[in-house]
Amino acid sequence: MKTLKKIFVAFVLALLFLSTEPVKAQCAMCAANAETSHNSGNNKADGLNKGIMVLLAAPYLAVAVVGFIWYKRFRRKNIALNMRNEKLNLN
Repeated sequence: MKTLKKIFVAFVLALLFLSTEPVKAQCAMCAANAETSHNSGNNKADGLNKGIMVLLAAPYLAVAVVGFIWYKRFRRKNIALNMRNEKLNLN
């Protein structure tokens, strides 16, 4: 049963990665302005694209910082393991 779940997860991930399609993440007016500006030789479209990338990275950076703080604050330190002093049979 577990192998069926692994195959299903692998299939879903493969579909997600293989079914990508280029998208435009700008409103129609911004896209038209950036395209016209870029075609006329102006480099304002590059700044617009860099700004979009910065805005895209901000939530990921915030989640990473919160995760790091959570890890540092709540990780367990110096835990004593009370194990028997006999050999373990792993078969």
